[in-house]
Amino acid sequence: MTKKSYNFAIIGAGVIGKTHAEMLQQVERGNLIAICDIIPEKAQALAEKYGCSWYNSIDEMLEHEIIDIVTICTPSGMHADHTIQAVRAGKHVISEKPMDVTLERAREMIEECKRANKKLAVISQHRFDAATIEIKRDINNGKFGKVIIGNGAINWYRSQSYYDSGEWRGTWELDGGGVLMNQGIHTIDVLQYLAGEIESVYAHCGTMGHERIEVEDAAVATLQFKNGAIGTLVGTTCAFPGLSTRIEVFGKDGSAVIENDLLVHKVFRDDIGEVGNYGGGNQVETKEENETGSSDPAAISQKSHVLQFNDMIEAIDEDREPKVNGLEAIKPLKVILAIYQSSKIGEQVQIDEI
Repeated sequence: MTKKSYNFAIIGAGVIGKTHAEMLQQVERGNLIAICDIIPEKAQALAEKYGCSWYNSIDEMLEHEIIDIVTICTPSGMHADHTIQAVRAGKHVISEKPMDVTLERAREMIEECKRANKKLAVISQHRFDAATIEIKRDINNGKFGKVIIGNGAINWYRSQSYYDSGEWRGTWELDGGGVLMNQGIHTIDVLQYLAGEIESVYAHCGTMGHERIEVEDAAVATLQFKNGAIGTLVGTTCAFPGLSTRIEVFGKDGSAVIENDLLVHKVFRDDIGEVGNYGGGNQVETKEENETGSSDPAAISQKSHVLQFNDMIEAIDEDREPKVNGLEAIKPLKVILAIYQSSKIGEQVQIDEI
């Protein structure tokens, strides 16, 4: 029997909205039928490219179109408003990251979806990467033994013109933060997904390489994990011309490194035995190329996005939670907000106390 197809609409026709529109062409059971943006020309141009309807009124679109799933691609500080608007109109929602910029609004999103019995997924496509899936499986199977250290780094670059390209960029109100909230949230999410939930942070953040922005373009934090591991997080949009993201997980019995979303190192004690004082390990070579957003936010691989879109469709089919639902998506948001608080007060902050 042929499985049902689902009608999608996009709110927000900017850089990320264009990415969603393109990736939906690869979702076998997804039909893009409408696009909405407050700038009519942007909505019209994108809609004409993909042969669908366009609107500059969300209410009008939700009323006139038969929509199953809405994807939210507006500025971060608008995600809760637009999610709630769509859910109250009877739609399931996929929100771009972060789910919103405050815990209060993020919790409202979760409650509204629960009340309406609608699914909420938040984009964290790197949980669907092959490298993430492999390392998560190995950790769950005990191959790493006790996790000792988890490190994350986002060494990216954004030009001044990037921040100047929209009045909302680099503001606390609508961007919600800088390199951590906008660019680094994916790395933070995968790090805590693999190494374990984070218990506390001690951080320093600053605006060091850009002008006319309110938020951080450089941040460092030490991390204490609930499982007893420790680690570090470094993020910047000042690493000219845009370098790599990196996640390191070191356990008592194994080590792994994910760089630019690809597994570049994995070795276990059971595979090679003990090594000497100067022992190395085995490098995992990969030939697969990957597109990243290290210097260009539009240059983002879509393979894992498509998998996450498919997960939402399957969650509706099976009446289960999407793999990255609101409760999962709020975890990296809490870590980032705790880092901001720690930097502000100059003290260690417990995640569960914010």
